[in-house]
Order: sequence, then C-alpha cells, then structure tokens
Amino acid sequence: MPRMILVVALLSLLAPGSGWAQDVTVTPDVVYGHKYGMALTFDVFEPANANGAAVLNVVSGGWRSAWRPHDVSQARYQALLDAGFTVFAVRHGSSPKYVLPEIVPDVRRAVRYIRLNARRLGVDPERLGVWGGSAGGHLSLMLGLGSDRGDPSAEDAVLRSGNRVAAVVAYYPPVDLRPLARGITTENANTRFPALNFDPSEASSISPIVHVSGDDPPTLLIHGDADGLVPVSNSHDMYAALQERGVESKVIIIPGAGHGFRGADAELAMTALVDWFGIHLGARTSN
Repeated sequence: MPRMILVVALLSLLAPGSGWAQDVTVTPDVVYGHKYGMALTFDVFEPANANGAAVLNVVSGGWRSAWRPHDVSQARYQALLDAGFTVFAVRHGSSPKYVLPEIVPDVRRAVRYIRLNARRLGVDPERLGVWGGSAGGHLSLMLGLGSDRGDPSAEDAVLRSGNRVAAVVAYYPPVDLRPLARGITTENANTRFPALNFDPSEASSISPIVHVSGDDPPTLLIHGDADGLVPVSNSHDMYAALQERGVESKVIIIPGAGHGFRGADAELAMTALVDWFGIHLGARTSN
C-alpha cells in the first residue's frame, strides 16, 4: 500500500494556538470491501503523535460519498490529528446508485474491517469513535446505536468481526427515516435525495432513534437552531431517547446556525468534538 508523508506548512492548516502542524502519514484508498465489482475504500491519516485512538469520519452528504483531495481532508481533520487521533475517511456505496438499506451495511463493514485489522493499522479496536454530519451523522448514529458482534458463521472474516464503536459525534443528523422513505416506484420519488427511494417497510431498520438501548456508546449531538434542512427537533428527540435509556449523551444547540457549520460555529463544534473523543476514547486533549 503506497504511503506518503504530508508536511503541512500552510497557515490555514495550523491548529488553533499552535505554531506548526503535525507531520501526517496518509495511506490512501485502503480497500475494505467490494460491491458489485467496485472497491469500497477509506483513507488513513496518522499523525506523528498518534496515541492509538481513532476517529472514523463518515464521508457523506445527502448519502453521496465523494472523494476529496488529501490536503482538503487533512485541513478538516487537523484538530483531531493534533490531538493524536488517527482519522479514517470512510466512503460508502454512494447515492444515487445505492439507497439507504444498501449503504448502512457498507459503513458497518468499514468498522468491522478496521477492528479486524487494528494492529496493522496501528489503532486500538476498543478506542474507535465515529463522526459525521447530516447524512454522515445519521450513519454515525447507526454505527453507534445499531452495532453487533459479527456473524460467527460468515465465511468472510470481516463479517465475523463486531462493529461496535466507543463514542459517537453527530452533526445535525436526521434520526427517523420512517416519514422520509419513498417507494422506489412511487410517483413522489425523492429526486433531491434518491437514497430515500427505498421500500418504506425497511425504514425502521435504518432509523437510529428506533435502535437506542442502554448499552449504547457516549453520544454527542450538535445542531443549529436555524437549520432549514434537518430541523433541530431531530437532535432534541434523539437526545431525549438517549437520556430516557440512560445513555451518556449531550446535545449542543448553536444559536443561529444553519445546516453546515461555518466560521466560529464550525470551530465551536470541532472543539466540542475533539474534547468528547478525548474524554471517551482515553486520549484527553491538553485543553
């Protein structure tokens, strides 16, 4: 697998309060599975000060999972990297080719693969967090709240591995897909988000709020109260369900923030995210 060292010197990539950026080893396009002959891949960003904990970023917007240049991704992850976290940029089978019941198994497989290969990847399988925004937030919650121990009868070693994560952060996630699902052949098919054009009878199986249980991992929700795409009520309802079942959880509502954080709102959310993973993955930040 090719590896390259990216030494980032641009001021825009420096962590707040630091005078330099960490050296980061990037391993691109690790294949964690195949789907109808196509590779499912993630990129690995490993900082020089890696502490063994890792965060999986579910790369998904509208359940479309696009490749990003590594310098763009690293800028997004710099605060996590500076805190010693290895970051996996996980891509899934993308809409419009695939609908949600076909997408959720992909991200679950990514966790299984990382846990199975944790030693080779340089991470602790018991110190994995997951994070995403919007569709990525939905999929992150599905990973946190709908995990299993793997299928011991599976021929594929990856599928025999569990997919549990130790902590979750979700930005502005849709949490109940039941009112959103559209039948594939219906006249009211969703053209903006074709991943929602699936059999409504499957909606409960991929709605995070349905899967809350007392053994779920610590979960942080961050949402803007001016979100015009995914109403803030999603995070309020998710938080209430987590609290009702005794799951360690927190919700941060950012006044005036819309869908997709910018500027100070993005900094606030990232600071909270790094702190959450620092506490719950056993790698506290210095702040």
